[in-house]
Amino acid sequence: MEITWYGHSCFRLKGRGAAVVTDPYCPELGRELPKLSASILTISHGHSNHCYTKGFRGSPYIINGPGEYEVDGVFVFGVATYHDTKNGHERGKNTAYMIQLEDLTICHLGDLGHAPAQEQIEQFDGIDVLLVPVGGKTALNGAQAAEVVALLEPAIAIPMHFKMPGLNADLETERRFLKEMGIEAPEKLASLELASKPQSEETRVVLLEPCQ
Repeated sequence: MEITWYGHSCFRLKGRGAAVVTDPYCPELGRELPKLSASILTISHGHSNHCYTKGFRGSPYIINGPGEYEVDGVFVFGVATYHDTKNGHERGKNTAYMIQLEDLTICHLGDLGHAPAQEQIEQFDGIDVLLVPVGGKTALNGAQAAEVVALLEPAIAIPMHFKMPGLNADLETERRFLKEMGIEAPEKLASLELASKPQSEETRVVLLEPCQ
C-alpha cells in the first residue's frame, strides 16, 4: 500500500485493487488537487477545505459521517468526534476514520479538536498509521497532537493540517509537534510504502512531502 499526501488533510491510500482519498480541498485553499481516481472519498466535516468532491475520475463512494462501510474490499469505520473541546458547540462535529486496506489500519483524524475519550480510544485500537492534525487554530496543536499519539500508540504517525508554502490557512507549522515528539531530524519521504504491518516498539514519525 502507498500513502501519498497532497497537502492539508488530503491523502491517497492506494492498494492493489482500491484507493481511498481523504478530505479533498477546494482550489481556494491555494493549492489545486490533480485529477485523481478513487474508490472512496472520506469527508471528516463540511468545511470546504475538507469536502471538495469535484474533479475526481469515475464515481467514488462518498463517506461523510460515522458508521461502518465496506466498498471494494475496503472497510471503513467512522468514529464520531468533535471539532473543538466543547462537544462541537464552537466548530461542530468531526468524523475520524479507521480505514482497513490490505491488512493495514490507517486512522485519519480529520479536524479532531480534543483528546479522545476512553470509549473513543477503544474504537481506535490497533492503528498502524495515524494521520494527525498538528497545526492548531481549528484542530489539535502540536502539543495536543503529541498527547493524542501517546494515547493511541500507532506504529507510525504522519502529521497533517499545518502551515506550508502556498496554503491559505492560518495554521502553525509542524515544528512544535516534532519537538514534543522528541524529533530533531524528521524522516522525510515523498510517499510511504508498506508491504506488511509495521513493527515498532516506539511510534515512528514520518514527514511526507506534499505531492503536486
